[in-house]
Amino acid sequence: MQIHLVCLKGPNAKELDQMEDENNFPQWDELIPDALGLIFSSLPLQEVLTIIPSVCKSWRKAVTGPYCWQEIDIEQWSNRCQPNHLDQMLRMLITSSSGSLRKLCVSGLQNDTIFSFITENAGSLQALQLPRSEMSDSIVEQTAGRLSTITFLDLSYCGKVGARALEAIGKHCKLLVTLCRNMHPLNAAGKLSQDDEANAIAATMPRLKRLEMAYHLISTGSVLNILSGCPQLEFLDLRGCWDVKLDNQFLEEKLTKLKVLGPLVMDYYEMDEWDDCSDYSHSFEYLAREFEMGDYDDYDIYDEMWHNEGRLEELELRFYEGNGEDS
Repeated sequence: MQIHLVCLKGPNAKELDQMEDENNFPQWDELIPDALGLIFSSLPLQEVLTIIPSVCKSWRKAVTGPYCWQEIDIEQWSNRCQPNHLDQMLRMLITSSSGSLRKLCVSGLQNDTIFSFITENAGSLQALQLPRSEMSDSIVEQTAGRLSTITFLDLSYCGKVGARALEAIGKHCKLLVTLCRNMHPLNAAGKLSQDDEANAIAATMPRLKRLEMAYHLISTGSVLNILSGCPQLEFLDLRGCWDVKLDNQFLEEKLTKLKVLGPLVMDYYEMDEWDDCSDYSHSFEYLAREFEMGDYDDYDIYDEMWHNEGRLEELELRFYEGNGEDS
């Protein structure tokens, strides 16, 4: 269920404070910032960055501090944004988390630099979802040691990531229990085998409980290696792995806790609108810039600018440096 704020014309923040004094209501600044952050994290990103900071100083402080950014999910927006806007938004939000980031969901990273930035701020990270991203094997190998706290990793549809990266992740991410490594059927075109990926998983990820490898060119032998090397496995997605032939009787007798999906599952491949990425979200470009500038004194002016895309280029991007702390 999504929560939305509805802004109606009414008293401004100063008048609200006066009303609270007269009625002995609790002051806004008496609310616990981390409780506010938990509430605000349930709101859509646009409202958190635009409406919330205009209510009062304590709410602005909460939204510009780390409390709202322990979990960052911009996957839907990132499917349609321009690459440079995605990098800017990620840097802003991750920096605002001040090292407390626990979950990050984003799609379509375009380069190794932004992936490296994410790992530099991954000290508390537990869940990382990066589908359709373009980071390389080499950068994952170099930075996997920074991801030692993750338990959930999604590298689905990441065409430049292979066995080397998976091996590095397995060696450094000892807490990993879920790995999503699904691929598009077309990604297999021109490849002879992806058994090296399956074998890297089997050799380095013994604590896995859930593994998704849909549409991989893997053999029965490499899957048996996974079943042997990952004894705690409870779910294995092999949809579209047409060369895999498993003995159902063996699975039922020897691996009673394991559920296998596929390989012969008749379904259709859902692209999540990935093929239609031309509708760039210019409004979020302004959102990031305005949030970093910390200028929320007049919501009506902001609301006008939010819907006026022609003024976007007039603003200079600055990384947030504590503008919410002013008195």
